[in-house]
Amino acid sequence: MASHLRIRPLEMSDIPRVTAWARAEDFAPGAGDVAIYRHTDRQGVWVGWLGTEPVGCIAGIRYNAAYGFIGLYLVVPEQRGQGYGLQLWKHALEHLADLPCIGIEASADRLDDYAQWGFEPASPTTRWQRIASDADPESGGPLPTGLRLLAGQEIPAMAVQAYDAQREPSPRPHFLADWLQHPAGSVLALVDEEGRCHGFGRIRPCLLRRGEGWRIGPLLADSPTLATQLLAGLIHRHTGVVLIDTPGANPAATPLMEQLGFHPVSRTVRMYRGTAPAVSLADVYGLACLELG
Repeated sequence: MASHLRIRPLEMSDIPRVTAWARAEDFAPGAGDVAIYRHTDRQGVWVGWLGTEPVGCIAGIRYNAAYGFIGLYLVVPEQRGQGYGLQLWKHALEHLADLPCIGIEASADRLDDYAQWGFEPASPTTRWQRIASDADPESGGPLPTGLRLLAGQEIPAMAVQAYDAQREPSPRPHFLADWLQHPAGSVLALVDEEGRCHGFGRIRPCLLRRGEGWRIGPLLADSPTLATQLLAGLIHRHTGVVLIDTPGANPAATPLMEQLGFHPVSRTVRMYRGTAPAVSLADVYGLACLELG
């Protein structure tokens, strides 16, 4: 029988340890990711302790009164098989129990496990990789008439928030503001003459199991052509391993990744418990992060 875990909210001092755990599991955590998870829901990221020894973590983030997501779920290898993961899992589920929908990303070998808790598969998610070099073009070709490619502080934040809210499972203004304003990496947006957004994306440094690389996400655009424009701009000057996670619910994402020289390296499955979000993901070419959906 497992000893009882003391499960407490993640503190700032825990972030380096949790980031190292995520790196060892090949989650490829981005710079600043875990701190943003904590800021999105201060009571929604936890570390499990056996006495003075931390042994695992989980996130159960409430985006709003309608939607939450469970991720960053792990137990250190030497403590697995003793029920500590189950205690963390139940704690996160209880935190989100009153929400009409909860999402997770599941590996293929865990689908039956999560189904026992009421989760149903929705669509596959593919992680793609490409090695970027100085020879990559700076742009994806000429921009359509009336569109500008803006960077950093030039980007109209409210226009991006409105664009994202119409294309993601649930509005996430606090998370997105932290995500796009983080100093690590670069953010680009396509904006028309009236200030409306037609796509945006972020690239950030990440920690690979061995070495470092870059993760793109989110990446949203009106069309594959505009997604290509954003990808070219984001990848430019960011050499090395580049990762992006595409939702299977966007049928245009896979052919675009193949066309641009990415190759698949892993797959997971998006699952939901409750009423699955009705929003189309047809304009979503890259998820912000698998840990928070």
